[in-house]
Amino acid sequence: MGDILAHESELLGLVKEYLDFAELEDTLKTFSKECKVKGKPLCKTPGGSLKKDPRSLTVQKDLVAAFDNGDQKVFFDLWEEHVPSSIRDTDSLAQKLEFYLHIHFAIYLLKYSGGRPDKQELDERISYFKTYLETKGAALSQTTEFLPFYALPFVPNPMVHPSFKELFQDSWTPELKLKLEKFLALIFKASNTPKLLTIYKENGQNSKEMLQQLHQQLVEAERRAMTYLKRYNKIQADYHNLIGVTAELVDSLEATVSGKMITPEYLQSVCVRLFSNQMRQSLAHSVDFTRPGTASTMLRASLVPEKLKDVPLLPSLDYEKLKKDLIWGSDRLKAFLLQALRWRLTTSHPGEQRETVLQAYVSNDLLDCHSHNQRSVLQLLHSKSEAVRQYMARLINALASLAEGRLYLAQNTKVLRMLEGRLKEEDKDVITRENVLGALQKFSLRRPLQTAMIQDGLIFWLIDLLKDPDCLSDYTLEYSVALLMNLCLRSAGKSMCAKAAGLVLKVLSDLLGHENHEIQPYVNGALYSILSIPSIREEARAMGMEDILRCFIKEGTAEMIRQIEFIIKQLNSEDLLDGVLESDDDEDEDDEEDHDIMEADLDKDELIQPQLGELSGEKLLTTEYLGIMTNTGKVARRKGLASVQWSGDEPLRRPVTPGGHRTGCLV
Repeated sequence: MGDILAHESELLGLVKEYLDFAELEDTLKTFSKECKVKGKPLCKTPGGSLKKDPRSLTVQKDLVAAFDNGDQKVFFDLWEEHVPSSIRDTDSLAQKLEFYLHIHFAIYLLKYSGGRPDKQELDERISYFKTYLETKGAALSQTTEFLPFYALPFVPNPMVHPSFKELFQDSWTPELKLKLEKFLALIFKASNTPKLLTIYKENGQNSKEMLQQLHQQLVEAERRAMTYLKRYNKIQADYHNLIGVTAELVDSLEATVSGKMITPEYLQSVCVRLFSNQMRQSLAHSVDFTRPGTASTMLRASLVPEKLKDVPLLPSLDYEKLKKDLIWGSDRLKAFLLQALRWRLTTSHPGEQRETVLQAYVSNDLLDCHSHNQRSVLQLLHSKSEAVRQYMARLINALASLAEGRLYLAQNTKVLRMLEGRLKEEDKDVITRENVLGALQKFSLRRPLQTAMIQDGLIFWLIDLLKDPDCLSDYTLEYSVALLMNLCLRSAGKSMCAKAAGLVLKVLSDLLGHENHEIQPYVNGALYSILSIPSIREEARAMGMEDILRCFIKEGTAEMIRQIEFIIKQLNSEDLLDGVLESDDDEDEDDEEDHDIMEADLDKDELIQPQLGELSGEKLLTTEYLGIMTNTGKVARRKGLASVQWSGDEPLRRPVTPGGHRTGCLV
């Protein structure tokens, strides 16, 4: 209580000072009277009374007088001395007022000299105005309101020009003077800020900055946790794969004791799995933990932690509410929802957890692929918001990374047509185009969609894009070349290439020497495929393709050299058609692979970050959209074509995605 009494006088003085500043006269009188009745002393603040500084009043009067007299030099000297630069340079109201003040002084002689202005003085004023426009005033040159006035210094007689008619009306100068007086009153009043308001601003700003900093640290921590979770999932999958290989080797040792021989083919297959496949995540789910009676069973059971065997399912969601907000919500909410739905898929554990998430999306028709309504979630691909378009493309690309997701998206060509349209229209956002292109490349594993893309002329669009590969991101380059190869494997695609054989061969031969070596297998595969057409072989020979290819034999790896040798052999072949691919147009067979590849690029360079108090990610979904039993039961996986190993000696002859190719697994 003693501390309060010790500071009471000063606190009451601060309140009195603020009431005086706010011009709450009646409240101030009542406050002062009550303090006097109760015997509470009012301490005078260090700044004393907040009555206007006489010097400030003098400056205001001098500025207004200079305005009235057209004294340009005096006015702007006072203006720059007494109006803080922080206000002149950043406050839009001050910048606009200063612009009109320059106009006022530039045309002052034209308005108030009786039609006979001194030519030399007028030229000086116009020159001063022109210098202002070229320096400080240039910032407003993009504003429609001020654009016509940039021509003022160059008009011989502004008084009769229709664009400046308003400036010479009798009301224009008094209105500008009134704006000036209000602005000056506000500026000089702000310079006498009461101490109470200063304390409030300083403390409030510090608290706000601290909260924003803590919130940013929280967001970064969550992102790091997500990254570590992905690394953990990969290490876990590698671990399972290693155990599986070890168990099989133990079985082989047991077999040798019984006199059974191990074949070289078997040893080769083990080596391929162990090294070429980079210990694929998918092997973690193919390891058999149930075979009794072998040493491998004991090894697996003893080394696999119990907690890795049982991954909990994610909570069910209210998909009706989700889709409603995706269609009718604000653009920012839409972007956060699309991001959260993608994260739920990309960060889930491979296996039952991820399959359950995907089945829930498909069974609830998350993207409205089967909807005939005029407004649907799919329409977000054409949103005016860059963030919404990008995050919709990311989500579609994530779904297309999984075989069951591709099956869902490919039920009809509606999604394909929308992606093709977005691909050709999107010229602002590189990441949006990357994800659209990535989704289309994965679509090209399905034959009906390959056919549609070929018919839509996508081959020619890709060739045009690849004319200047150095302008493309690594992702765009790799996926566009891989897509081109997949389409060129079809007879219809090769026939399309034959219509512009010279251009196609020129682009592909240029790509052979590109510094991005990841694209070489796809370039080789495309060349090998289209050279099965006699007319294209003839064109290639005419342009000296064999000499070009032999140049790369000198510098390439052993693997690339063997592929190029196959291409040269194809180039010099006299066959009418490549027999291996004669039946490639069977629409009933899909080039699908069993393995699902979820790329790290899907979550790179996030465009939006939550502000203080905003929910995002799984917290947003489980807080606002929790549902009941919307997760479907585990569905048996659709059995696709068996995966085969690519030896690397021959060019690619089956469709592949870059993600699948890196693991050494083709379809």
